[in-house]
Amino acid sequence: MNVARQFVGTPYVSGGSGPGGFDCSGFTQYVFAQVGISLPRTSGAQRGAGTVVSAADARPGDLVWGPGHVGIYTGGGNHIAARSPGKALQEGPIYLANPVFIRVS
Repeated sequence: MNVARQFVGTPYVSGGSGPGGFDCSGFTQYVFAQVGISLPRTSGAQRGAGTVVSAADARPGDLVWGPGHVGIYTGGGNHIAARSPGKALQEGPIYLANPVFIRVS
């Protein structure tokens, strides 16, 4: 979580995958790479990158996935994500209607 949180406030950049700017899957791919875990580049591909766990079993550091979006679960119903153009990367409530939690190791 420390690696992910250091990027809060980073600008959203469509197609961005580096510390100067991220889109959602670029952010998750970059953060996981910093801890030695390789993820595919797109949110759709990241959906299959690990094991689905229930919301009750979700732990900080799991991916939070929904169609067209992915972030990193921080606990308590929150996640860190690059959400949309014009918004800096932030930590806050999961806004997806039916999020899928994915444990990647």
